[in-house]
Amino acid sequence: MPVRSGIQLSRKLGQKKQRPLEAEQHQSPPDGSQTPSPKEPRLGLPKTLGPQYSIYFSNHPARLGLDFFDQPAVSLARAFLGQVLVRQLDDGTELRGRIVETEAYLGPEDEAAHSRGGRQTPRNRSMFMTPGTLYVYFIYGMYFCMNVSSQGDGACVLLRALEPLEGLETMRQLRSTSRKSNTGRALKDRELCSGPSKLCQALAINKSFDQRDLTKDKAIWLERGPPWPREPAVVAAARVGIGNAGEWAQKPLRFYIQGSPWVSVVDRAAEQNAQV
Repeated sequence: MPVRSGIQLSRKLGQKKQRPLEAEQHQSPPDGSQTPSPKEPRLGLPKTLGPQYSIYFSNHPARLGLDFFDQPAVSLARAFLGQVLVRQLDDGTELRGRIVETEAYLGPEDEAAHSRGGRQTPRNRSMFMTPGTLYVYFIYGMYFCMNVSSQGDGACVLLRALEPLEGLETMRQLRSTSRKSNTGRALKDRELCSGPSKLCQALAINKSFDQRDLTKDKAIWLERGPPWPREPAVVAAARVGIGNAGEWAQKPLRFYIQGSPWVSVVDRAAEQNAQV
């Protein structure tokens, strides 16, 4: 999908990325270790819902392959915008959402990345694997965040927000059963996937998805998105929730579709630089 860049980033930025943030503004511990937790949340299909099959995507576009993912983190983060993430649950229900917000993490040089300094650990190994590999990690004893490895060791793209397209009621129940504070209020559509951890809850993504290959996995994949009514403007803004990362905290490595109600955090100042 063509996207216009409202800001230019040096070619050096295209390498690998790493660390994701939490739901709206979380950052992992500075040493890259996971926050200890007795057990991770279990995300499963609500028993009250039966299989839900797509009526809008009866003719599924082909899944995107390695040639799509094998590009530098910055260009991949932009290329993700508008594509459709698909999650097939065990009962055959398919959940779909169009990606509207991402963040690029550039690898060893990026002080905000889990791979900063080039270090590899059991936790971040997926960041050094073939482009298109999922990097899913658990944070704060409550949340999961999902990234996709890109070209360049230790680089990846965090998926921050989706526009829900199919399976919204299933998403709503998955989100409701995962919320720490449940007031009984039904979640609005725009609240379903407007943040990295919300997205994971809505699609029942947990640590078991770490190191899966988006080009081959049977439960999750990426499809070419439907065309936009008109070419959207893409905003390049600072990443959310990045602390103790020096100048990297302000680099414009978060990308989102301007005007989308599904975006997690809007940056009005950065939007002044977006071009249509």
